[in-house]
Amino acid sequence: MTDKTLAQQFIEAIPHARALGMQLDEIGDGRAVISMPWDKRFIGDPATGVISGGVVSALMDTCCGAAVLTFPGSRGTATLNLRTDYMRAARPGQRIIARAECYHATRSVAFVRATAHDEESDREDGLPVATVTAAFTMEGGKGAAQQRAQAEGRHEGREEGKDGGAGK
Repeated sequence: MTDKTLAQQFIEAIPHARALGMQLDEIGDGRAVISMPWDKRFIGDPATGVISGGVVSALMDTCCGAAVLTFPGSRGTATLNLRTDYMRAARPGQRIIARAECYHATRSVAFVRATAHDEESDREDGLPVATVTAAFTMEGGKGAAQQRAQAEGRHEGREEGKDGGAGK
């Protein structure tokens, strides 16, 4: 099964992801891009047509989870902590694009960062709508960390709990 197939099944299995119209755009090696259309059903401010922050958060959480699922060695995940910093309102009528990267993993925790842009700021590499830093559970984490180190040409010499630190 390919990373994209697994991640697409992950998205399709989540009722709110289907309801929000989330679309898997890119996936692989601990990274994911998921987008969703603007929809009047998700407006948080009727006076301006701005989409609700909760919708943006749900998109970013789902994108982060998909990134963790494609981190080498990962077999499953769940959100532990998701911190969302809203930078500005998404432009009404524009698709929202989330990009997530799983940048570090221990035996059981994956660390992820993500951004969300609307179409205009995505094209211009402008100010994001929101940023996220997150921690997710990760089944298969120790193997994943070792596989990632090997793929990057490093040796994972330390293990958690044996060096007095977090094990990098």
